[in-house]
Amino acid sequence: MLNVFKRFYQRHFTNPEAVILVLFLALGLVLFLLFGEMMASVITALIIAFLLDGIIRGVQTLHVSRNAALSVVYMGFLGLLVLCFFVLIPLLWQQIFHLLEEMPHILAHWQEQLLLLPVRYPELVSEQQVKDFMTAAGTRVSQFGEHMLSYSSAVMPLIAAIVVYFILVPLMVFFMLKDRDRIFAWFGQFLPEETGLVKRVWEEVHIQLGNYVRGKVLEILIIAVSCCIFFAIMGLPYAALMGVVIGLSVIIPYVGAAIASIPLILIAFFQWGFSPHFLYFMIGYGIILGLDGNVIVPILFSEVVNIHPLAIVIAIIFFGGLWGFWGVFFAIPLSILIKAVLNAWPEPQEISCQKNQ
Repeated sequence: MLNVFKRFYQRHFTNPEAVILVLFLALGLVLFLLFGEMMASVITALIIAFLLDGIIRGVQTLHVSRNAALSVVYMGFLGLLVLCFFVLIPLLWQQIFHLLEEMPHILAHWQEQLLLLPVRYPELVSEQQVKDFMTAAGTRVSQFGEHMLSYSSAVMPLIAAIVVYFILVPLMVFFMLKDRDRIFAWFGQFLPEETGLVKRVWEEVHIQLGNYVRGKVLEILIIAVSCCIFFAIMGLPYAALMGVVIGLSVIIPYVGAAIASIPLILIAFFQWGFSPHFLYFMIGYGIILGLDGNVIVPILFSEVVNIHPLAIVIAIIFFGGLWGFWGVFFAIPLSILIKAVLNAWPEPQEISCQKNQ
């Protein structure tokens, strides 16, 4: 058995570049686990700067200097931030509170509909099953209410944290974009010389992840705006709130939209019941999801992330079980990193050649 492990080590870990790559990955994992929550604002700023840097480089292709492109893109980012802070967030906050106020009426309506099921379909649903379901649902709702009351005391600290984020994050994003080369040069002086493998992994991750993030942001905007407009035309209550929820749900492939559709369908059914209007709404919503999966995603992500759907689902399950929500959120970026490491990892014969040299 020891000989097996020894041969495996000699084949894959005798290359100094491979050892340095493993150390980099291990160090990054340790730092994320120990300081991830503390450095959440810095991580947020890094992601935004990474996204905006790609847009800046796109503007530079129009023969514009980096400083001019940085100014235009950053001012657009600040304008979008102000729009969200003073328009979108207050609107969503208002609709959330209105939804919570209407929750007792929604539950009462659902209770009436459930009580009719044993009368209409006695061979499928019994009265006892309905009562058991209503009891379990009532327990869950009361628990949810208790959680909301416990969190209500933390509203002011949450608002203060949001305000700090809206001040610090844009400031960090600006300096990350402005002094990008200086920051890279400063970090580079602490790196060892044998970083060829690390650079190869970084180049692939930079290209794949950059295209993925930009495509995903564009997909979120398209779906959110389309859903908001469609829901408003159909007269659905809380159209802006539900449109944003459905838009954000596409961050998690396959699973997100399925989960986000549950409250949407419940609200639509409360509004219209089993009526033609409800049927038209479901057909329109199905068309939006169909266009997203069969038109928008193939256009935005063609040849961007060449990962099998089964691998994506397994990554969501694995990282979600490991780190909860954030594991699900970063499942695809982590999959891209793993794929880049596997693609860049030197073959045994390559290692042998390097040793002989």
